Amino acid sequence: MKVKLTVSKTTTVSNFSTLFGASRITLVALIAATFTIVSFAQLPVVSADIPAPPIAARAYVLFDTGSGQILAQQAASDRFEPASLTKLMTAYIAFQALQDKKLALAQTLPVSERAWRAEGSRMFIDPKQTPTVEQLLRGMIVQSGNDASIALAEGIAGSEDLFAQLMNKQAQKLGMKNTAFTNATGLPNPQQYSTAEDIAVLANALMREFPADVGYYKEREFTHNKITQPNRNRLLWLDPTVDGLKTGHTEAAGYCLAATAKRGEGDKARRLITVVLGTTSDAARTQESQKLLNFGFQFFDSQRLYKKGEPIATPELYKGTQNTVKLGFDRDIWLTLPKDKFAGMKATLTTMQPLIAPYTLGQKAGTMKLTQNDKLIAEIPVVALENVPAAGLMGRGWDAIRLLFK
Repeated sequence: MKVKLTVSKTTTVSNFSTLFGASRITLVALIAATFTIVSFAQLPVVSADIPAPPIAARAYVLFDTGSGQILAQQAASDRFEPASLTKLMTAYIAFQALQDKKLALAQTLPVSERAWRAEGSRMFIDPKQTPTVEQLLRGMIVQSGNDASIALAEGIAGSEDLFAQLMNKQAQKLGMKNTAFTNATGLPNPQQYSTAEDIAVLANALMREFPADVGYYKEREFTHNKITQPNRNRLLWLDPTVDGLKTGHTEAAGYCLAATAKRGEGDKARRLITVVLGTTSDAARTQESQKLLNFGFQFFDSQRLYKKGEPIATPELYKGTQNTVKLGFDRDIWLTLPKDKFAGMKATLTTMQPLIAPYTLGQKAGTMKLTQNDKLIAEIPVVALENVPAAGLMGRGWDAIRLLFK
């Protein structure tokens, strides 16, 4: 969306508008002394007028990766045993080690007796073998091998306990506030828990930060040691748009699935993530995840409101080497709403006044609030799009005098 801003010379309030498809969005630039920044990704879409279909799960979340908005949820912040969805974080740490050149796909790792004796699902490695990192990744991701998870954890951190500390540190960095890990596998432990919302945050980070590595999640089978095992994510066979992610099951956790699908092409492409926890069977987690994906794609639409780096305002700046500073966003801004619900959207840009140099590229300078029928839809940080150093002594002194009479 291209926004034209007209700044009045006699007032600090400027009105500007732009066409958004067939509907008009009016934006008003207001002056304020303070502002509060709320993360756009933390605000769910107001979708009460389109209720989600009944989902037979203890908890679930439907998440749009483009806008960072939750489209539907139930008990999304309640803590549950994550089972093998834990391995999403194990993969995240492993992908990060590959990215940092601390591991290589062709590198071999030893198999400890602890890994060999792992309970539950396995890729069937033993201490006589030295599998490669890539084999272990595929064994963990496709076959859900607990033995592979432990071997990777020990290869990266020296022990599974130390690896769990890395997992928890990364969870904190990602903002997973209701998650704690004690192992790399997801085997039951009363001190290990997560939420549907936190797992969606993790899945989104995994897809965003490691696009070259997440292709393993769409593999339907993997053979190791002459044993072929299928991927337990049945959606890979049922929906061609699904390309991940991970299943999980224990007696306490029930049947769980974190799934993702991408539909559409070019600017119309959308990716959704679903997390369902505590269903009663493999078939149920597949069916309920498919229902959520279809609901999200069928009843919601995403529109790009602003492009990264596109100026939306050029307010007056004091004590700088120039008299104005361009403001905008440090990323593309997308909004997801029920289809045909974009009309009547109002955006209000609030900046901290007076704006005093220096300002650096990416520095927060204000907030854009999106409302509809006086209801807050989203609140998005606005940043400086350029560096503006402080002026010299004379320039700063002159502007100090100007501010006295402002």
